[in-house]
Amino acid sequence: MPSSLTIRAALPDDIAEISELHARVFGPGRFARSAYRVREGKGHLSRFCLVACLGKTIVASIRTTEITVGGKSGAVLLGPVAVDSEHRSLGLGSKLIAAAFDAARTGGAKLIVLVGDDPYYGRFGFKRVPMDQIVFPGPVDPQRILACELEPNSLAAYQGLVVAEPPAKNPG
Repeated sequence: MPSSLTIRAALPDDIAEISELHARVFGPGRFARSAYRVREGKGHLSRFCLVACLGKTIVASIRTTEITVGGKSGAVLLGPVAVDSEHRSLGLGSKLIAAAFDAARTGGAKLIVLVGDDPYYGRFGFKRVPMDQIVFPGPVDPQRILACELEPNSLAAYQGLVVAEPPAKNPG
């Protein structure tokens, strides 16, 4: 891994560069993703969002949003994870996920939720959520709703609609 590569907290000044990275990686369809719909109007960054920089250039990012599930706080929506195509062989996605877990755990989160592929995210400890336990706004394949418990047995306490926390918890 290049020695000038660093992982750090995302800052409000990074939003434009993160948005450009997402446009390159995901294209115009990115706004239809469930994470974008949950986050809409609630700010671009949370205290757990991270970027990977090569020098001063952002080459990867992980977006997170503090959420409530059925009105219960203490959960984090993970995603998307974006890695610039020229830097995909460096394991940055895995490093950002691990760092986001550490930040969320340290910050008091009990559960991380995402919409994604079980074969990929299962290696990080994510498991399928029981059908209809956690619901996203808009169409989402319920088989792709995954959760990872940062606090043992915490998933059982989270049932209902995913809603982003107010902007005070999600700055930027």
